[in-house]
Amino acid sequence: MTGPRVRVLVVEDSAVVRHVLVRLIRDDPRLELLEAVETAEEALRLVPMLRPDVISMDVRLPGMDGLEATRRIMAECPTPIVIVSDSSTDPALRISMNALRSGALSVVQKPAGWPVDAAGGAAIATQLYIMSQVPVIRHRLHYGAIVPDAAPPPPRLRPRLVGMAASTGGPQAFAHIMGALPASFPWPILLVQHMGTGFMEGFAAWLDTQTRLPVGLARQGEIMRPGHVYVAPAEAHLTLGLGDEIRLIKAAPLAGQRPSATALFASMARVGAGAIGVLLTGMGEDGAVGLRDMRRAGGYTIAEDRSTSIVHGMPGAAERIGGASISLPLGQIAPHLVAVASAASPLPVAAGMEGRGP
Repeated sequence: MTGPRVRVLVVEDSAVVRHVLVRLIRDDPRLELLEAVETAEEALRLVPMLRPDVISMDVRLPGMDGLEATRRIMAECPTPIVIVSDSSTDPALRISMNALRSGALSVVQKPAGWPVDAAGGAAIATQLYIMSQVPVIRHRLHYGAIVPDAAPPPPRLRPRLVGMAASTGGPQAFAHIMGALPASFPWPILLVQHMGTGFMEGFAAWLDTQTRLPVGLARQGEIMRPGHVYVAPAEAHLTLGLGDEIRLIKAAPLAGQRPSATALFASMARVGAGAIGVLLTGMGEDGAVGLRDMRRAGGYTIAEDRSTSIVHGMPGAAERIGGASISLPLGQIAPHLVAVASAASPLPVAAGMEGRGP
């Protein structure tokens, strides 16, 4: 390997897990262990002194928990943070999700013990390495000024569903958008978030607490209901079926991703002007080609602007290939969707959706 190694601070109270993480870091030529500590208080003392490139953060710690530690670090000494958590629906999972909203970049499955299977160990080490490259700033609870809607969609637009996708930084972005949508939002929302296999059910449950819209994992053959949010489960592509039902496809990953944003958007392209696609912050290029397919088919497509993206990879790729009808700061996306809903022409009820309102 060429270039300096990524310097890692580990915060983990379990001696067993701490030992495993230390071994993983020391065995990876890309990484260098700075220190491994048991408490958030010790981490807060060391961060300004050691200036790590990335932090591996537990969520359930003695004293201050990982959520508060994340908030403090992002306010005082912004540093890329990877949450290492149990994949469960217990309070640790909710703390993990709120830590993401507070500025942490990603969440990975906590190793159970040594030896770690090759895939699990590589996933943790790779997340630490990749996230160390993400520029972070003091965490903002402000995502761009909310201004009067200045860019009305084309008059041909007659939406009947929305697709949204994100990767790195997605949970906080989704929480911000969904929290700003009214309970009367008229269309179903299909949602793809790149996240570890064990976390999707907990992510959907957490997102349900952040919005007035009902949120749940998508189920095979389910008929979409207005104002409901359907989250792609782990290891399946979420797509739109021919009868406007949900189709979950266990096909190979697309560009390394399953669920894939491009798979979702490409399936939505067939409804043309009836579809809205929203591509948010994320590393890589997933979703860019699918968003372009939607736009070419007459759909309306929104990319998150660089000014608020934690990582502008996915929306930036869509912009470069002409996939975005408009680019907006995160804080303007929900008001824009509400304005689109207010201005949209009434659309006949889709087959299979009669009488299925919330």
